[in-house]
Amino acid sequence: MPRGDKSSYTDKQKRMAGHIEESYEERGLSERESERRAWATVNKTTGGGKKSGSGRKHG
Repeated sequence: MPRGDKSSYTDKQKRMAGHIEESYEERGLSERESERRAWATVNKTTGGGKKSGSGRKHG
């Protein structure tokens, strides 16, 4: 999967990133920086995209 590919994220995570990005843009950040910060925030709060592999839910 190439860097920047958002296909492994859930719809909820994508919506969350969109809302966060809008709020950063309203504060005056550039579109690129807003997107970067929004996805960093989503990754921190949700642990990133969906992970494949057997037995991931146990732990």
